Amino acid sequence: MTEETETRERQLSMPNGPEDRRKSPNPAELRSMLGANLRQLAQGAQSISQLCRELGINRTQFNRYLAGESFPRPDVLHRMCSFFGVDARILLEPVEQINSTSPSLLTHPEIADFIGATKAVVTENQFPSGFYRYSRRSFMQRTRFVQGLAFVYRQDGHTFMKGFEARQAMQQQGLPASKKDREFRGFMLPHETGVSTMVCRRNAMNVSFNFLAPVASFDSNFWVGYTARAGQETPGHPRVTRVVYEHLKGGVKEALRVTRSGGICEISELAPFHRAQFESDGEFN
Repeated sequence: MTEETETRERQLSMPNGPEDRRKSPNPAELRSMLGANLRQLAQGAQSISQLCRELGINRTQFNRYLAGESFPRPDVLHRMCSFFGVDARILLEPVEQINSTSPSLLTHPEIADFIGATKAVVTENQFPSGFYRYSRRSFMQRTRFVQGLAFVYRQDGHTFMKGFEARQAMQQQGLPASKKDREFRGFMLPHETGVSTMVCRRNAMNVSFNFLAPVASFDSNFWVGYTARAGQETPGHPRVTRVVYEHLKGGVKEALRVTRSGGICEISELAPFHRAQFESDGEFN
């Protein structure tokens, strides 16, 4: 066997040999695949302009990505992948194939066209990240109220919420009141007129559904809606009540202040805007 033949055989046996390189997509094909995938992923956005603001990408440049005319820098590509909850395979495979390899609940083909990941993006404009003060009537004592703190954040292109149930409320129900037992988490979905959340404590305990719509205000920081608890009917203990969410602009300092005043309280102890919503609520519809 000649030296030239040995060299040729070694090249053919290597994963990145000349034959494999000829099968690799060229830059134009990579740009085209990325553009097609971005166009599909962007369908769930409120608008391309809003999406560009969320991503921190120039609108003109993003349009070039969509058209397959340009390719993003590695850091920009990472930002887009993180936002949409995909990986670098969006350069090589249609996004449907990426999601179908191991579909999650929201990307399952049975509901993908209805609630799918590309349609489940809650933008910062719809519901900003940060701390929120919330208040509602107590499900156990209808003349009293519960106020607390929740935190909204983004991860992998999704919007989540977490916080802690009031210790007093847990104790009144004879439930463990440790920090771990009181923690709740949930996810958010967009609606035409607001957002909804599905929230529960660890191990799917105490599941609740919330709908929140923005209220016109000077700071655009209030959302009003209702919360409904999943569970069997109990006479005298309604499962649906009005709820108010207030986006706190003061950061951690204001959040700590709200935490100290959280728990079960009288209506007079609620913040003015929150109190006004319950003083005139009458029969809930």
